[in-house]
Amino acid sequence: MSPVEIGSLAVAALLVLIYLGMPIGVGMLAVSFFGVAALRNEVVSLRMLGAVANDSLREYLFAVVPLFVLMGLLVTVSRVGKDTFDVFQQLLRRVTAGLGIATVFANAVFASITGISIASATVFSRVAVPEMSRHGYTKKFATGVVAGSSVLGMLIPPSLLMIIYAVLAEESVGRMFLAGVGPGLLLSVAFSVVILLLAKYRPGFVFEPTANGEGRLDHRGDESDSARALAAKAVPIVALMVVVLGGLYGGFLNPTEAGAAGALGALVIALLRRSLDGRKFWNLLVETGQITVSVLFLILAATFFSRMLALSGVPRELAELILSSPLGPYGFLILYLLLIIALGCLIDSISIMLILLPIALPVAGAAGFDLIWFGVLTVVCVEVGLLTPPFGLSVYIIKSAMNDKDLKVGEIFAGAMPFVAAMLLSIGLIILFPPIATWLARL
Repeated sequence: MSPVEIGSLAVAALLVLIYLGMPIGVGMLAVSFFGVAALRNEVVSLRMLGAVANDSLREYLFAVVPLFVLMGLLVTVSRVGKDTFDVFQQLLRRVTAGLGIATVFANAVFASITGISIASATVFSRVAVPEMSRHGYTKKFATGVVAGSSVLGMLIPPSLLMIIYAVLAEESVGRMFLAGVGPGLLLSVAFSVVILLLAKYRPGFVFEPTANGEGRLDHRGDESDSARALAAKAVPIVALMVVVLGGLYGGFLNPTEAGAAGALGALVIALLRRSLDGRKFWNLLVETGQITVSVLFLILAATFFSRMLALSGVPRELAELILSSPLGPYGFLILYLLLIIALGCLIDSISIMLILLPIALPVAGAAGFDLIWFGVLTVVCVEVGLLTPPFGLSVYIIKSAMNDKDLKVGEIFAGAMPFVAAMLLSIGLIILFPPIATWLARL
């Protein structure tokens, strides 16, 4: 067989192994090892595996993974998420459907100090949904808002998916973080507009019916906290944002140092609030280690897979085929984004990126696309998969965290669909106006 045929067969074999249930990292390593052995020999394959393990994991940059993961877990256990929601609830209590908009912006702020969508979905399903239900919002809408806005955790920096993309694309993590700011704000505004439109034109979707069968149009929160109490809740949130984002964007800290400063700040907050004892802290460290090891193992496997494909010449041949066909660069882009969304219905976010990017990045580079802009589009489309059936990880996280037997998974999916539509519209705007994603990263 020719090298291209071997590479193509390796990709097909990987998809079959994933379908059969093999873990994505193990499947990638196995396929890559045998692929290189077929292209060269077993000795070269073993040496390449050793070189990949050495080259891909020794970088100082990778210390950012455990630091941001630990910061996110500490922030979750110290009840910062609840305080963030309380602050926005009071600020927006006189706005129609204000609790829904408060959930969106609280999630956006929470995302800027955690970077993990699952953490956002877990926290706000327990904080925002009961509060919204108490004020007369439907559970379908309340859970849909939480599911939709939870995706901001992987877009607004710091973001684990942005780190993975930066590594695979050999781009700056700091620039990828900056590139997520504009699209993150765009999505936050788009979600808020969707909530206002639903409250005005589909009140029955948003609010529980009143005695006369009509949807409620005005839901205001309880009496506001005192200014002092509100400030006390806001100070830790603002302090963490200033430390992490201020240090990162101000050029005082690189991403790894910002992660370390953020983790220390989150630890101080947790200790001051007495929400962390020795046992809890040990469990958080163990969980951080487990998440970090799984992410780094996947990066190692993806790097090996990428080198095997490069050796086979598949990405080069694919780039020439697509760019010389009537499909053209933007035809490839649309096809790629649709494929991501389709895969999002079946497998998790990181797996999608690890499978597709080694093939797609050389094509995107040959097409002349800005790889930072391409990365933002990739992450947003991957996040759509968190809300779409049948996989919809955020939806199942919310269902699990709610522990409500009367709440059906189908209701959460239905509630999330307007936000999926907002995300698709936002993707279109980012394609049409690339500076939304690139202007800050290129400063």
